[in-house]
Amino acid sequence: MPAFQTSPGMRDILAPQSVRWRRFVDVFAEVVEAAGYGQLITPLLEDLGVFTRLGESTDVVTKEMYDFVDKGGRHVALRPEVTASVCRAFVEHHPPTPWKTWYAGSNFRYEKPQRGRYRQFDQVGIEVLGADDPYLDVEVIALGWEFYRRLGLRQVTLRLNSLGEPDDRARYVTELAAYFTAHHAELSPESRITLAKNPLRVLDSKRPQDAPVVAGAPRIADCYSDAAAEHFATVQAGLSSLAIPFTIDTGLVRGLDYYRRTTFEYQGGTLDSAQNGLGGGGRYDGLVEALGGPPTPGVGFALGVDRTLLACDDESVFVAPDGATDVFVVDTTGGAEALTITSALRAAGLRAERAFDNRSMKSQMKAADRSGASHAVIVGSNELEAGAAVVRPLRATLVEGQPGQSTVLRSDLVDHLVAHLRNSTS
Repeated sequence: MPAFQTSPGMRDILAPQSVRWRRFVDVFAEVVEAAGYGQLITPLLEDLGVFTRLGESTDVVTKEMYDFVDKGGRHVALRPEVTASVCRAFVEHHPPTPWKTWYAGSNFRYEKPQRGRYRQFDQVGIEVLGADDPYLDVEVIALGWEFYRRLGLRQVTLRLNSLGEPDDRARYVTELAAYFTAHHAELSPESRITLAKNPLRVLDSKRPQDAPVVAGAPRIADCYSDAAAEHFATVQAGLSSLAIPFTIDTGLVRGLDYYRRTTFEYQGGTLDSAQNGLGGGGRYDGLVEALGGPPTPGVGFALGVDRTLLACDDESVFVAPDGATDVFVVDTTGGAEALTITSALRAAGLRAERAFDNRSMKSQMKAADRSGASHAVIVGSNELEAGAAVVRPLRATLVEGQPGQSTVLRSDLVDHLVAHLRNSTS
């Protein structure tokens, strides 16, 4: 066993999975940048106060934060989510509104590791600050839906709810508290603790013991003001006009306390029901103000990379690239020829590898086979003297009319391989 290993809930991501992760972010960027969102990169480390504004009844704040006092005496935390950091950046830099931004990167939460959930986990997301239009909610939700479609996922479902205006939510919380208190003995021990902190979060319980009580709880829709009801109706109509299917889920409150009005979650149909949330978001119109800024509406979402890739695996879409090399250069003349040939091939856009340490022909050919290269370029003493190289196919089955092994002048080698590889993949 090695002397040092990764900490619990954290792991290394090696190629080709690391390439898959990078392409995941690239696809997301293509989708959201087409809608005018610009990338924001925030620090991993923030003042603890940035995240305590998420809500003192939120597990992220009370149980899961990686926080410490740094050498300068500042109480700081590794970010557990990005929305609060985006709002802090908005207050600090005063960008023009509506400010449309996207992000990608790691977050940290000290929670029990399980399938699709780690203590260091990556998300992609978007946030828009400074616009109160319900059609912006629709745009945000639609961009997440389009991203999943672009990955090839077809078993994603959209759950939708509204928490109303702050006064609506306050009335609803009062009703919930009374209801759950009346059914206190029927709740699980965990939900009894949650009830004392935030009755709204009891609706999040996935425990079988809580299911009958949660099913009979009052519904938020009964507390909507006219403005909240109109906003939610417009969001639903907008999604329907885009042919995006959704299901109203009155128990959807999300895991953070700052949400108001629209809330939504994307769920993976192939994943276990207790852990099927791929991502989600909603409106958080009071968060900027809580961080010292002016009253500013906001809406956005965060999507989990790990859970989404698990869904991709289940549906056999967005697979990891094979990472195969195009050309492997075998040089038995000392290695200098491999240096110049691989450099020229890479400059021409081909993926080229070589062996090192002046190994034997047999050893280098084994390395060429392991690389997955479709062709080997071989330079021995005879080829070096003739100013040529041997091009040998490694993968393709030879058919009539296709060249097998051939000798090519060094001056023509790059053009020959580029043309040949393009023809074989077209």
